[in-house]
Amino acid sequence: MKDRGRNLALLLLRLAGLYMALAHGWGKVSALAGGSSGFIDGVAKMGFPMPVVFAWAAALAEFLGGLLIAAGLFTRVAALFTAFTMAVAAFIGHHLISKLMVSSGLLERSEEIVKGWGNPEMAVLYLLIFSALALLGPGGWSLDARFRKVK
Repeated sequence: MKDRGRNLALLLLRLAGLYMALAHGWGKVSALAGGSSGFIDGVAKMGFPMPVVFAWAAALAEFLGGLLIAAGLFTRVAALFTAFTMAVAAFIGHHLISKLMVSSGLLERSEEIVKGWGNPEMAVLYLLIFSALALLGPGGWSLDARFRKVK
């Protein structure tokens, strides 16, 4: 029974990867493939060199990484890349530390600036889930367990 509960819990966590892929990654991949430069511009504003490369890396980490996590295939590696992408989104893209400092009164910024930072909550949630999966592995109900003997 203990293994069943653990496997179910890890499967439920892995399903966050499916939502990541479909709700976040697919839009970025299709926009980039269609020639849209909005996401690339956002990556460039964060200060990354070669913003096209980093935009594609982030989009693929979200889409392909999310699908791999959901299926439980190469789960630890996919979760590691996706967690890293979410850390960048939370801490750099959404200014998590600065936002926490503003909300606690340790830093003053205009309401317009803070609103422009967006909300880091989803990125932090994904960061925590995918970090846990990178540490714990996919569980027994995964393609990794079936084909690669990984638990």
